[in-house]
Amino acid sequence: MFENNKYITKGICVTIPEFLQQILWYSIETMSIKEKDYLQVFELSEVIQDGCRKQKIIHSQEQPNFKEEFIITTKETKTEKIYIIDDGSYSTMILASEY
Repeated sequence: MFENNKYITKGICVTIPEFLQQILWYSIETMSIKEKDYLQVFELSEVIQDGCRKQKIIHSQEQPNFKEEFIITTKETKTEKIYIIDDGSYSTMILASEY
């Protein structure tokens, strides 16, 4: 799964910086679990760490259960819920609000 053509919606294109999109794709690629669910969920939020604004990313899936959290340093933070869906033919990154 997720080794096919990758697409993004217009909402992703105008809302999520390209470097952050690449981090989300890479997060799926490097998951520490063998079986991947067709639906990957990412929750983006801002956190203050050591007095600096940082981007918090929670990556999860339902079956089998998986959850990973990481924090990165960015110039601009985003607060969004994002789905990446693999339908077998292609994978699409979409804002939850577009779904």
